[in-house]
Amino acid sequence: MKTAPHAFDRRAIPADAREGMWKAKDGHEIRHIEWPAPPTGVARRGSMLFMAGRGDAYEKYLESFEHWRLKGWQVSAADWRGQGGSGRLGNDDATGHIDDFALWIADLAQYWDGWAAEHDGPRVLVGHSMGGHLTLRAVMEEALSPKPDALVLSAPMLDTFPESVPLPLKRGFAQVMARIGDPKRPAWKMSEKPGITPSMRQALLTHDAERYQDELWWRERRPELELGPGSWGWVKGAMESSAAMFARGGLEQVNMPTFFVATDADRLVSPAAIRSALDRMPHAKGLIFGKEARHEILRECDEIRDRALAAIDGFLERQFSP
Repeated sequence: MKTAPHAFDRRAIPADAREGMWKAKDGHEIRHIEWPAPPTGVARRGSMLFMAGRGDAYEKYLESFEHWRLKGWQVSAADWRGQGGSGRLGNDDATGHIDDFALWIADLAQYWDGWAAEHDGPRVLVGHSMGGHLTLRAVMEEALSPKPDALVLSAPMLDTFPESVPLPLKRGFAQVMARIGDPKRPAWKMSEKPGITPSMRQALLTHDAERYQDELWWRERRPELELGPGSWGWVKGAMESSAAMFARGGLEQVNMPTFFVATDADRLVSPAAIRSALDRMPHAKGLIFGKEARHEILRECDEIRDRALAAIDGFLERQFSP
C-alpha cells in the first residue's frame, strides 16, 4: 500500500505551504516551511517538526511531510543555520562549517520555543542524520521547552567512520587538525565523506534512483541548497558532541519515548553507535534494516520506505492513542 497518493509531486511546493525566514537572537536568518494542514475529515493527531541532516534541505522530504499530513499531523521543517537556504558560516558556499554544535542546539531551542507556542500537541520532534544527533542532544540537555512528547530519529549521526577507531582518538585528531590550520577549511574534497565522488554518492544514500534525482533537480532549481564537504571545525564539533553524548550515564537518563529507524548497511553514519544508543536508552524502540536499505531510509525504494513509515506511524499511534 502506498504511503501517499501516487500523484504527489516531489518536485513542487504546494501552493498552500508557507516558506519563510526566521531570525535567531543574533539576527541570522533561518529558512523554514509550514506544510499544509491535514485534509478535512482526517482526525488531527498533533504537530511535528522535522530537522534534516548535514548538507540536507527540507525539499528532499516533501513526500514524507505529505504522508504525515494525511495521517493527521501538522508538519513543519527548518534548515540548520549555515546550510540549505540559511546562509553559510565558512569561507565559501561549498564548505559546511560550524564552530561548535552548541550553536545549533541554541537555534533549535529558540525556534522550538516559538514553534511550540503556535502548534498544538502532542508535539513530535523528528531528526535525520546530523539532525538526529542534534535533536537527541537537545533532548539530553533538556534544552527544549516545552519538552517534546516523542522523538523520532532516522539514521542519526551519533558517530562516524571508521568505527574501529575509538571516539576519543577521533576527537583528539579532529581537535589537532582544527587547531593547526584554518578550521573553516574543508576536511575532505567533495561529497558526504572522504573518498566519495559525485558518481558514487547515490550508493551511500538510497537504492531509489528517481528519488535521488529529485535532490539533484532541487539543487539545480535552487542552487543555494547545494553543500559540499564539512570543515575541520565541523568535524571537531561533531566528535566533541558525540563524545559528550556517549559519556557514562547520559543516554540512560533520556526518559522520552524515542523511535529509531536505521540500517546496519549504513556507510555514512555508524550503525554500531546507533545500536549502542538504542540499547542504553530505556524508552527507545527501533526498526533496523540490513543491506536492503541505505542511509536515507525515508527516501528509499517504496518497500523499505513504506515499512519505515509504517513503523513510525505505529510507534506514534501507541504513544498517543485516545
